[in-house]
Amino acid sequence: MITPACRRLVALCALGTTLGALAACGSPQQTPTPRTASSSPASAAPGHPSAPLSHAPAAPSRPPTLAPGPAGLTPVFRNAPRAPGKTVALTFDADMTADQGGRAAAGEHFDNPGLIAALRTLKVPATVFMTGRWAEEYPDQARSIGRDSLFEIANHSYSHFAFTDDCYGLPTVPEDRMREDVERAYTALHKAGVPEPMPYFRFPGGCYDRRALRAVSGTGVTAVQWDVVSGDAFATDADAVAQQVLQGVKPGSVVVMHCTRSAAPTTEQVVRTVVPELRRQGYRFVKVSELIGTANARH
Repeated sequence: MITPACRRLVALCALGTTLGALAACGSPQQTPTPRTASSSPASAAPGHPSAPLSHAPAAPSRPPTLAPGPAGLTPVFRNAPRAPGKTVALTFDADMTADQGGRAAAGEHFDNPGLIAALRTLKVPATVFMTGRWAEEYPDQARSIGRDSLFEIANHSYSHFAFTDDCYGLPTVPEDRMREDVERAYTALHKAGVPEPMPYFRFPGGCYDRRALRAVSGTGVTAVQWDVVSGDAFATDADAVAQQVLQGVKPGSVVVMHCTRSAAPTTEQVVRTVVPELRRQGYRFVKVSELIGTANARH
């Protein structure tokens, strides 16, 4: 005969078995995942009895930017301090204006997959300043570049219209739409699948004035210029372009080139010439974000 005490013991054993099975399947009986302060305002301080035993993963740090200029104007970065270390950043403008869709449909190539492949083969970190219109035209390439840790993608406006008058014949963006143009580019980059576009902005044509700096200041970007002009735009002599880059590079330099086959057909060959020579000279290739971080550390 089974006594009442034995019945209670059997029930408790069965309950324990059931709870163990649920825990193994990921039920709420599992050990709680550590919470970060951002996910739970009531997270316990370290050492508190209810605090998790393991450390929560650190939140990713925000990319370095420069402090705003006088009156909160958008800061402008051209190059890092010349010493210490021989670093250089290669940057590539992926240009496409808002009205060039018809030309792309007719077969004109505003992309340059050969250039990106060369950078990957040579293992060269680089920063690509991409227009929103380019990302819309080539979303697969934008996503591939944006998800490759070798590269970082920054903002080059949506339409590649100028932010000043008389800028290489480009159409202009009205002052009251400048900020909107920058924000629209970020929207296009995200939509194309670029997970973390950088808080850097390159003015189309490199043209800006105080009015333009004030207009985009609310976006929180750092404007990125350059100190070495490659001259690859519309060039047909790759050797001449490579020589111009090699003569201009100094420690901390930012080199401007292009990622558009139709407008800069020699750039891939320029990169294949310049990279091994600069490495022979002791240069290390970095992204713009590293140069800006270095500049911040020096102040």
